Amino acid sequence: MITTVLMIEKPLVPVDVEMVTRLHGDEPVTFYVLLQPRGNQDRLLRSLDDVVLGEFDEAVHEGHVPEGEAAVSPAETALKHSVKALRDAGAKASGEIVEGDPLETLRKAVAEHKADEVIVLTAPHQVEEFFHRDWASRARHKVGVPVLKLFAHNDV
Repeated sequence: MITTVLMIEKPLVPVDVEMVTRLHGDEPVTFYVLLQPRGNQDRLLRSLDDVVLGEFDEAVHEGHVPEGEAAVSPAETALKHSVKALRDAGAKASGEIVEGDPLETLRKAVAEHKADEVIVLTAPHQVEEFFHRDWASRARHKVGVPVLKLFAHNDV
């Protein structure tokens, strides 16, 4: 049995569920999902990423998506959906909303659940990745287990 801490930014779509549940073939996997609500401090980086990726409409509408306290309720719904999707695919799954420092929460989750690995499932963040400030790059120095970064799919 493999135990994976799965960090996500948005609800899992079926393609993502299939990707992470089949990553180890037929070996059973238990997932502990960490979902961080959007924070106001990330708005500039998200906008820059949108511009770098040529997604100008997204950059213009960054302010229309709930952030901070307003993002907690949508995040809870996203977490419930994602955990259910993993369970429906045959995996064991539970999770939590990240309320404080995401890397400290990740470190504690890895230790508490005796995780074998961390998967960071994220949209491309060109600016953060260039400066190695993305979750996966920073997590590699904190958790003591392998960290795999995968790119999440858009809703289809």
